[in-house]
Amino acid sequence: MPKFKYVTFTNDGKRVEDAIQADSIKDARKILRRQNIRVAKITPPSVFDIDLNEMMVDAGIVKAFGRAELMRFTRQLSILINAGVPILECMEILHKQEQNLHLKKIIKTISIQVEEGKSLFEAMSQQPGFDKLYCSLVKAGEAAGILDSILVKLAEFLEKAEKLKKQVKSALTYPVIIIIVGIVVVFGLMIFVVPQFVSILKETNQQVPWVTQVVMDVSAFFQNYTLLLIAGLVSVSIFFSNYIKTKQGKKNWDKFTMKAPLFGMLIIKGNLGSFTRTLATMLTAGVPIIDSLEICIDTLDNTQIAKDLMKVRKAVMEGKSITEPLSRITYFPPLVTQMIKVGESTGNLDTMLVKVADVFQEEVEELVGNLTKMIEPLILVVLGGIIGFVLIAMYLPIFMSAGGVE
Repeated sequence: MPKFKYVTFTNDGKRVEDAIQADSIKDARKILRRQNIRVAKITPPSVFDIDLNEMMVDAGIVKAFGRAELMRFTRQLSILINAGVPILECMEILHKQEQNLHLKKIIKTISIQVEEGKSLFEAMSQQPGFDKLYCSLVKAGEAAGILDSILVKLAEFLEKAEKLKKQVKSALTYPVIIIIVGIVVVFGLMIFVVPQFVSILKETNQQVPWVTQVVMDVSAFFQNYTLLLIAGLVSVSIFFSNYIKTKQGKKNWDKFTMKAPLFGMLIIKGNLGSFTRTLATMLTAGVPIIDSLEICIDTLDNTQIAKDLMKVRKAVMEGKSITEPLSRITYFPPLVTQMIKVGESTGNLDTMLVKVADVFQEEVEELVGNLTKMIEPLILVVLGGIIGFVLIAMYLPIFMSAGGVE
């Protein structure tokens, strides 16, 4: 946002020169007028006054801020507000020390809008990176006068949600990486190693056993159709990536992942853990349960689970308890449903939901550990078996020749 220099005079006739950030001269005059400042002269920024960092952000060169930067910003803002520092001063302090250029610009924009008279919620809701959940909690905190404590809870929520997301992601990423490495190794054997053995066998004119012949045929196939295979894999990957971005494709993929062996329960419990923790945070902030459920559903990654929880929200809107529709969801653990029922009947639903979220997080951690222990040796055995099969098939004719077998 450009900075406009202006000249004004105090009541005693003293000349004052200052600057203000705005989108245009017209906007700059409006802002100054709201601040009861009568401008004698206003000058647009020169080329030398342009902020190169902001230019890089506007051009999209600078990477957008992520969850880690948002968590740090939220935690620091809560500390400053709790210490009694006014919002504008908080934003000025955070702006000066922020290293991420994208977030730095956003903090400055929020500060300007707050100075113009907007609430922190209104200013944040117009900026990228602050989702509906975040802004709703800020709004509730401002309305109740407990913004500092709400921001603390929000920072804790972001940290735990990010931790849960990373655990699920690591469990899904690790086997994929191992499989890709294994495929590359097998591909390398077929393209570079097996042909060396084939040339040796051809020189000896020795009859090869069927096992060796199978490996030689596979190697020849790889050599002749390598480019075609790579093109096919790339095409399939692009098609699949675009397909799961469509509404129907995302729905089918989410249903498949929920039913997938080993990983299905991890997906379900990860999403349910995120849902219960988000709902607990919203209810603690004083957000009505109907609005809380809507925001929680919007934050879910899995469309099938979101669809099932939409039925829960509809039932609550009709006057039913949250426990009754939850009990109809087959994959929602009965013990957890009973815990929520107790929390609802005692008026401590938010506290009980925190405990439920902790239970889901512990179960996810246990599932991740078990999956890692189970998948790692399984993949190693399969890959080792394939590589061992190839090597044995290649050395078998040599051993047979050395042993005098015709």
